[in-house]
Amino acid sequence: MNTLDKTSINTIRTLAIDAVEKANSGHPGMPMGMAPAAYVLWTKFLRHNPKNPDWLNRDRFVLSAGHGSMLLYALLHLTGYDLSVDEIKRFRSLHSKTPGHPEYGDTPGVETTTGPLGQGFANGIGMAIAEKYLETYFNRPGYKMFDYRIFAIVSDGDLMEGVSAEAASLAGHLKLDNIVYLYDDNNITIDGPTSLAFSEDVGARFKSYGWFVREADGNDIASIEEALELCIKQTRKPSLIRVKTNIGYGSPNKQDTAEVHGSALGEEEVKLTKKAYGWDTEKHFHIPEDALNHFRQAVENGRIIEAEWNRKLKAYKDKHPKLTSTLETFMMKDRPVDWNTVLPVFSMEDGNVATRKASGKVLDVLTQEHPFMIGGSADLTPSNNTKPKTAQQFTSDNRLGRYINYGVREHAMGAIMNGLALSRFRPYGGTFLVFSDYMRPSVRLAALMGIPVIYVFTHDSIGLGEDGPTHQPVEHLAALRAIPNLTVIRPGDANETAYAWKMAIERKTGPTAIALTRQGIPVIDRNRYAAAGNVEKGGYILASHEKPEVILIATGSELQLALGAYEELEKENIPARVVNLASWEKFEEQDDAYKNQILPPEITSRVSIEAAASFGWAKYVGSNGVSISIERFGASAPVEDVMKNFEFTVENVLRYAKDILKKKRTVSVKERV
Repeated sequence: MNTLDKTSINTIRTLAIDAVEKANSGHPGMPMGMAPAAYVLWTKFLRHNPKNPDWLNRDRFVLSAGHGSMLLYALLHLTGYDLSVDEIKRFRSLHSKTPGHPEYGDTPGVETTTGPLGQGFANGIGMAIAEKYLETYFNRPGYKMFDYRIFAIVSDGDLMEGVSAEAASLAGHLKLDNIVYLYDDNNITIDGPTSLAFSEDVGARFKSYGWFVREADGNDIASIEEALELCIKQTRKPSLIRVKTNIGYGSPNKQDTAEVHGSALGEEEVKLTKKAYGWDTEKHFHIPEDALNHFRQAVENGRIIEAEWNRKLKAYKDKHPKLTSTLETFMMKDRPVDWNTVLPVFSMEDGNVATRKASGKVLDVLTQEHPFMIGGSADLTPSNNTKPKTAQQFTSDNRLGRYINYGVREHAMGAIMNGLALSRFRPYGGTFLVFSDYMRPSVRLAALMGIPVIYVFTHDSIGLGEDGPTHQPVEHLAALRAIPNLTVIRPGDANETAYAWKMAIERKTGPTAIALTRQGIPVIDRNRYAAAGNVEKGGYILASHEKPEVILIATGSELQLALGAYEELEKENIPARVVNLASWEKFEEQDDAYKNQILPPEITSRVSIEAAASFGWAKYVGSNGVSISIERFGASAPVEDVMKNFEFTVENVLRYAKDILKKKRTVSVKERV
């Protein structure tokens, strides 16, 4: 290691140490230990352009061990990204570009939000799938328009989390040789040595997954460089480099201890550590000029490689104009869809149609219009109806397949879809609504990042019947609705399902969950009731008396019960209204005038009908209203028996509506007296 290498590596370390010390919060140990490996990767292998972080053919770098965020922030500043020293000094401060864990959209050069361990590991698998699809779709002899790699730094914690095991298994199966992950093997966790809970042979485990595994000395840059070169040259396998490091390297009293993982070193230990590096102990956030000049070569290198790519793109356009047109569409944020031709129309003659089946028919057409939609299912394809008739499977031998068989790996599916969305694709994936629990952390991160992932959650209630309470969702709609920036849609018939897909595709700033029935339900007579397109506002009046006294509010399959009760009330001259509240989030986006038109504040007699927990419904039924809901787990029986057992019948809706009106009228009489 020459003097410039040593100075550059210690610049990374001391920037991390000083930022954490100033904030009195953070994780200095990992940046101190992994600085040599990160230095080699960023200065000798990573192809990127700091002045254009969104360049299409850049290599992706994912810091899955997001707690070591100062390692990434130091590298971004030093190599010339729009991240100043002042922002590094504001590490972990409100509204800074240097939050405690990397956040997508906050900091130029951050490819994905990480911190919840294992998520970045799996996001990278999605990015790798995207690259394989793009290179197969667009590359032609003499024109390698896409050949980027996915690099990541992963930790012991990442490898302990189950999501990384799911994703690693799939990556090996798919032979994604564009992946190179550096494993920071420092033998330390928060609780103490990894031997407390982690004693497996990681290399053997990844070899069994079908990965190419190498080892490197984390303090020997020649060893690291050699391992990276071997991984990049090999084909047909993803790669893992087991980098043996020392957490908190150079700290005389804290190196190789858990104490240096998640706490500032302390003033005296900072001085001792800088002295060990041969650093000026009185200087803070010090960047030697020779080190900065060395790192900043990335700016010119990035300009050159992107300029070469742009020249190639110009020649490619002349040679392959149709493909170039498709590439330009891929680069657009708003890709046009002719909804008049895409959306199928269902009629009452179709009989009872499960919304999951209606969804499948929409996908048959929609995916043909949208070449960068990639779907999949967690081993429930026939049940979710997520595979379009024309879709081929994405495999190690067919990179143009647009359907991923994820296997029984819901969590990995969610995280991989995030990686696909971050690569400009429109991913969707299916499982049963009850199993949304298995992938919730990835759903939450999609919402936090504001990326347009689509979840197809079928078998959305006790209406799935005989499979029983283990498979019958009860609290899941409420749990999903509680996630900020996630739009949940529960369409009430086949035509609303078509519009739910339109809503999901048109949404660019966050994920969408579509909850669909297993059981067949009638197609609503749209000549008699309001048009299905109204669902795009989230809530609308499906049927109403001119002056209603009671409002029946429902979603999904329970709309049929509300309509049935409405018809009976009309026969008895009891004025009522049916409101479809298919998407609370979209309804809340409307102005107050619209919301008050749908749910007039003066009409306080309200009944909500949804085969799920009532949590959250109080906002819409009010203190005088009542919810027909499920406040316990379901039961195993045919759908008709289960629904009746839990009071989901027209007769019960009718009874609740009459009871609430009776109470209100009694109170009114007393008030007049």
